[in-house]
Amino acid sequence: STGIVGGTVPVAVGAAWSFRLRDERRLAAVFFGDGCFEEGVVHESMAFAALHRLPVLFVCEDNGYAVYTPRRARQAAEPEAVAAAHGLRAAAVAGDDVEAVREAAVELAGTARSGRPAFLRVRVWRWMEHCGPRDEAALGWRPREELIRARGRCPLARARRRLLERGMLDEGRLRALEREVAAEIDEAFAYAMRSPFPERLPWR
Repeated sequence: STGIVGGTVPVAVGAAWSFRLRDERRLAAVFFGDGCFEEGVVHESMAFAALHRLPVLFVCEDNGYAVYTPRRARQAAEPEAVAAAHGLRAAAVAGDDVEAVREAAVELAGTARSGRPAFLRVRVWRWMEHCGPRDEAALGWRPREELIRARGRCPLARARRRLLERGMLDEGRLRALEREVAAEIDEAFAYAMRSPFPERLPWR
């Protein structure tokens, strides 16, 4: 993790290079947004990975916006086409389909491990503003209709419907799972709130 946009990408490529030098069958995976895709270091990293056939999977979570600027106003080509031009095996998948994302990720991870780095663009839909608790329609940045469509593509809701339709889980078990997860989250928050603040560092 790094606060610099794109800073994690060359770190992941460096890790993949170390795996190759040590002859380790490991894979580095790095996740970034479509805004980060415009950073020069991302393209340098992809080109370096392709040249040295490094085991790295680049995952671009494309929500269509860099802060509040739509991707169509910033990029002339689809990200997977640019990645392919760098020599990567590249694909795109809809982020609301959990099974499709897993299938594509497994396939591309295998490709990367075999010596050809890979790129996966996952098309996702941002519901809230870039940084804050409100939706962007309230801020005037996006049409309300676009947000309504985005919320209609919830990956959890789609996965839930599939599980029910296939008889893999019933409503009772799903509700029980939701209660378990909610209790785990509540406990994590309670633990954080009752924990003492860290001691002040001597150099601050």
